[in-house]
Amino acid sequence: MARAPRAARAARAYGRSVVRLVLLLLLTAAVLLAPVPRLTPTATSVPTAPDPAPAVPTVGRVWPVGVRPAILRGWEPPATTYGRGHRGVDLAAPAGTPVRAVAAGRVSFAGRVAGKGVVSVELPGTGDPPLRTTYEPVRTTVKKGDEVEAGEVVGTVEATGSHCAETCVHWGLRRADTYLDPLSLLPPWLLRSGPSRLLPVLGVPLPS
Repeated sequence: MARAPRAARAARAYGRSVVRLVLLLLLTAAVLLAPVPRLTPTATSVPTAPDPAPAVPTVGRVWPVGVRPAILRGWEPPATTYGRGHRGVDLAAPAGTPVRAVAAGRVSFAGRVAGKGVVSVELPGTGDPPLRTTYEPVRTTVKKGDEVEAGEVVGTVEATGSHCAETCVHWGLRRADTYLDPLSLLPPWLLRSGPSRLLPVLGVPLPS
């Protein structure tokens, strides 16, 4: 008589095992047959490239010094923020040479930095943040907040403080903390121009 209850319990346990196995098979089939979700751009982890920096507009109208000064050392962008390089252009200029604003703007700094006279001019309408030109070593003749026109004198080249072998003015260009090539401010015709020449007036005979 004891065997009947044991047989019944074994049958019930076997039935439960079969049910669990069937449920497991059904769940596995549902997972395998479910459609694969499509990845959207927001679901991927691929980083997007940053927006390119705005191009430098050719707003320059004059050289900082002279007509076509000799470039003693050109712009050499550093590979990293604090890497080696030359963050500007060195232009040959004797001490006392007038230093001009290459484009119209507002003086954002005029003073001394590490013993050198420095003038910075912010150029409106050149992007956000706007471009800023710098000139050093300069004995300043302007003050912060002054509005200057292209070609207006902002100071004179100092006899000391230059990092050139001969006296020069270091001309720089920045957008926020990014250094740029200041020569890119100048239009091609100004970069190619030679010494100024007087042209004959039309209709007036040339002397024989």
